[in-house]
Amino acid sequence: MALIEYADAAPEVRAVFDDIKATRGVADVNNFWKALAVHPPTLKRTWESLKQVMAPGALDPLTKEMLYLAASATAGCAYCTASHTAAAKAKGMTDAMHGELLAVLGMAAETNRLAEALRVPIDPGL
Repeated sequence: MALIEYADAAPEVRAVFDDIKATRGVADVNNFWKALAVHPPTLKRTWESLKQVMAPGALDPLTKEMLYLAASATAGCAYCTASHTAAAKAKGMTDAMHGELLAVLGMAAETNRLAEALRVPIDPGL
C-alpha cells in the first residue's frame, strides 16, 4: 500500500493532514492517514467521522480510547490495536488497567463463544 507523505500530498489531503496534526497536537500524521490519502474523499470522511465520535462527550477520552482498543483487538486489527493502545496510554491508561481490559476481552470472547455454541435463548426482559 502506498503512503502519501505531506510533501507529496494534494492540497485537499494537506488540509486534512493539517487538521489531524492540529487536533491531535502531533508533528506528523500516522501511517493509517497516509494510506487513506490515496483516496482523498475517504480520508476526509473518515477523519471527520472519527473526530466527531472521539470528541469529548458523555464518555471521557480515556474510556473512548479503551473502547476503541477493545473493538480493535476483537476485530483482530493489529495496527488499530497498537495505535489505540498507545493513545489510551497517552490519555492515562495504566498497565494495570490495560491488563484488566485484556482480561475482560478474553472472558467476553470465551463466554460469547460458549453462548453461541450452546445457542442459549435470550432471557425475557433482557
